[in-house]
Amino acid sequence: MKKGLVMEGGAMRGLFTAGITDVFMENGIRFDGGIGTSAGAAFGCNYKSGQIGRVLRYNKEYCADKRYISMSGLLKTGNLYSSDFCYHEIPEKLDKFDFDAFNEDPMEFYITCTNIETGLAVHHKHDKDRDDFYTFLEWIRASCAMPMVEQIVEIDGLKLLDGGVADSVPVKFFEEIGYDRNVVILTQPLTYVKKKIKYGAAAKAMYHEYPKLTEAMLDRHERYNEDYEYIHEKELKGELLVIRPDDSLNIKVSNKPEELQRVYNIGRHMGLAELKRVQEFLEI
Repeated sequence: MKKGLVMEGGAMRGLFTAGITDVFMENGIRFDGGIGTSAGAAFGCNYKSGQIGRVLRYNKEYCADKRYISMSGLLKTGNLYSSDFCYHEIPEKLDKFDFDAFNEDPMEFYITCTNIETGLAVHHKHDKDRDDFYTFLEWIRASCAMPMVEQIVEIDGLKLLDGGVADSVPVKFFEEIGYDRNVVILTQPLTYVKKKIKYGAAAKAMYHEYPKLTEAMLDRHERYNEDYEYIHEKELKGELLVIRPDDSLNIKVSNKPEELQRVYNIGRHMGLAELKRVQEFLEI
């Protein structure tokens, strides 16, 4: 039996996931492997490094800081979230990410990105012998790089953007590589249905050199809804365990610390409520 943790993205909805994973850490819930997409990777990696509370702490501290996120930064650099401040200044200096602890922990960790030349998902397995701290942070940045508001990230000859375009909830991938006892953290309620993007023409114009990317962006809602249905069907059969919010979290990008705390608290409450069920499912 291989125990896996699958974490959906969703920008600041990821604080819901952080609340759950903090509860997991506090109660000794461990997995053989974890995989995250976008915020699921950026926040979920703190589970492997064992840093309880870090996600909430640095987001509350810097969410209103223009060095962190700003429209002026988008206009100047092409990045809504500052690549230097978010992916270097904070994790390297201001609120250090414990990369040594991350590497020493035996749990496998995968980061989901989208290859813009193929429109397909790239599931990068972190390799401590190959990926230095800078490379690791670049993979996280690529996974979170939202189309239209973030620059393309190039790593190892690959041109990458937000993993959510190609594989928002990489359950099937984890099953394919042998993870057969998976806990899935979703950031949308059971009733959620994703709609087709309204900026398709703008996307085609912006990424005219990458038609496979725009195809993936335009039909993302279909794959996303199919994956949600697949997950729910397996959940009903008891083949995986899903933790999701009961209602919409009603948060996107926010510069209000109290809103981030609210979403985190919902995750903590859900994590505590589901703790016994998770322990039984994982046979802990």
